[in-house]
Amino acid sequence: MSGIAIRKYRSVFISDVHLGTKGCQAELLLDFIRHIECETLYLVGDIVDGWKLRSGWHWPQAHNDVVQKILRMARKGVNVIYVPGNHDDRVRDFVGVHFGGVVGVRDAIHETADGRRFLVLHGDEFDGVVQHAKWLAFVGDYAYRMLIVANTLFNRIRRRMGFGYWSLSAFLKTKVKNALQFVENFEAAVADEARRRGVDGVICGHIHKAEMRDIDGIAYINDGDWVESCSALVEHEDGRLEILEWAKLRSWSAVDRTIRTPELTHEPELLPTPAAA
Repeated sequence: MSGIAIRKYRSVFISDVHLGTKGCQAELLLDFIRHIECETLYLVGDIVDGWKLRSGWHWPQAHNDVVQKILRMARKGVNVIYVPGNHDDRVRDFVGVHFGGVVGVRDAIHETADGRRFLVLHGDEFDGVVQHAKWLAFVGDYAYRMLIVANTLFNRIRRRMGFGYWSLSAFLKTKVKNALQFVENFEAAVADEARRRGVDGVICGHIHKAEMRDIDGIAYINDGDWVESCSALVEHEDGRLEILEWAKLRSWSAVDRTIRTPELTHEPELLPTPAAA
């Protein structure tokens, strides 16, 4: 892994990995995990896609490697907190139970190094389709997975041509008016819940749209996903929060080298750290 620094953070938040689906960018996530160190790792829902696994088994080695790497982090002393989502809702039956050092919680309050308090939840509770028309959610999930398959094929071609990752599905979502309205309604509802709980902000996932903005005095942060944007939220030692879009920070060729040589053989070279938002 020559030429890439190990990035050290106080906390890291990832969600919507969707292990068990063909759209999961497990290789990019593995590359990210191998290049970070943190005190606390939050898994903010939809880590494993139970909906998809019920209808058919898809579990390549890279997906297993992600699970093993996270469990290894927990064994080495990282505080791993699992906040389940709607696709891995079975984990909600085991809130308070430790899985190899990983603890499941319904939601959490995270306090940053600079004293701000954030509600951490997946966010599906504020999705009316998921809550009140689950059959429609399943139909939408199937259509979405078909779009992600197209996205995967599209990026496979780009990769062979030497181009970086680009999310076709995310681009299409920004062009659909109803999707934009859904996102706005979701963000407002989640921010209202944070306000009701008396915290400074909310950190969530669910809608696969990385975002960091103020909503009427509440800091709304969505850590994105590892299907489209391949993004994570990180907290620096001073409490600054930053969204990292890993696919943009790393080239496919660099990720390929990491997969072939997964362990460090020498001291990593330092790279400039991007400015925090």
